[in-house]
Amino acid sequence: MRIGVGTPAAGLLREYERCAAATVDRHADPDPDRFPDPGTLLAARLPVAALAFGAVAAFADAADRVRVARGLPVSVAPLHADRIAASFCGDRMLRLDGEPVSGFAELSGFFAAADGWVRTHANYPHHRARLLTVLGLPEDADRSAAVRAIAGHGADDLEHAAALGGALVVRVRTPEQWRTEDAGRAGSAQPLVRVHTRPTPAPARRPAPCDTDASVPLRGLRVLDLTRVIAGPVATRSLALLGADVLRIDPPQSAELAAQTADTCQGKRTSVLDLHSLPNSAVFADLVADADVLVTGYRPGALEPLLSPDRLGVGSTAPRVHARVTAWGDDGPWARRRGFDSLVQAASGIAAIEADAQGRPGALPAQALDHASGYLLAAAVLDALLAGERDGLGRAVSVSLAGTASWLLHAPGRRSAPPPATLPGPATTVTHDRFTTARPALADHDDYPWPAHTWGADDARWPTAT
Repeated sequence: MRIGVGTPAAGLLREYERCAAATVDRHADPDPDRFPDPGTLLAARLPVAALAFGAVAAFADAADRVRVARGLPVSVAPLHADRIAASFCGDRMLRLDGEPVSGFAELSGFFAAADGWVRTHANYPHHRARLLTVLGLPEDADRSAAVRAIAGHGADDLEHAAALGGALVVRVRTPEQWRTEDAGRAGSAQPLVRVHTRPTPAPARRPAPCDTDASVPLRGLRVLDLTRVIAGPVATRSLALLGADVLRIDPPQSAELAAQTADTCQGKRTSVLDLHSLPNSAVFADLVADADVLVTGYRPGALEPLLSPDRLGVGSTAPRVHARVTAWGDDGPWARRRGFDSLVQAASGIAAIEADAQGRPGALPAQALDHASGYLLAAAVLDALLAGERDGLGRAVSVSLAGTASWLLHAPGRRSAPPPATLPGPATTVTHDRFTTARPALADHDDYPWPAHTWGADDARWPTAT
């Protein structure tokens, strides 16, 4: 008998609550009947719908715990399969002037190497340039040139050369192969959520505005967003949905993709600031000092020098919660490597499980590791804030795409012959100006607070309190 979506989704919710040490007011396990039947939404061999539903439920429940702490009524909206699927498939639901927007660039995807398959990621111009350098190709090379170049090299050699050159190539492995390697063992051992309680007192909570609107329980919370791509931006977009003031900071030399901005920057302000420039140090130090939550999404080691007392000032205080998302986790030989959802799928064995009848590697019907990790991180932020209000201590919380992949690979509910995945209907989208985007996953919100601002258009400062 096939296991329905409810059992693994409830299992994920229970595992989140355990890892996050969430204070849950119930004595029984999560109810599997809470989770709707997804039908063909997010259909795959692996239980992707269960991952999605469980992660969104973790965030929704954490939001209700905040409401209870603020004396607000909890949400009565049930989980809606179509809304959750639309949010997870945000890149595929996205439309520009009514037309679909390609989620991957020409040189991103699966390629046959001399002895197996590799997956590349070259959506950003600097990643494309590094990939072409590793392959020894000119800057105007097309996909056919990359096909020929990659076919002449072994998969392991390409992976190693890319890591040295700052490019993004991973060998497609089976789950068994991944678990036998040091990187795979470290990635597979990552918890769903990691929480560290700092021994020093957290900054005092800023008085929240007197507000009886239960739809925005985070109003007054300041979130400094130093994330890119999908997982981190989904986490901060979720906090913005609940009323948080989210300010995203990007480096001026690497613009975010327009489609990515339209989808994941809704409800936020977005500014450009060169954090490596010493004249900007004081501006950045003030932003960090006045933030309640700092969310970072760059590879480990990339931002730490900028967050040191030498840059922020001796005696600087960390925000109440520092939340991080990484690709490969904090441990193992790949901890400091760059990574994306598609690459973690390939390395961990997911792509091999989802392969077609001819053996070509496949992909999940959504970038589900990214989205699930984002919702889990947002949930962990909320539970960490509540814990800090109880004991006065700050916290660091983190998730990794590899840890989320490990849960998915070990979860019950696989299907040997799933139907083709379908997308939800147009009622799950909303159009602003030229862009059509997915509505929020939480069904009690019809839309985000506002459409995405033009990238970098806002001032790098917190608004003056009134």
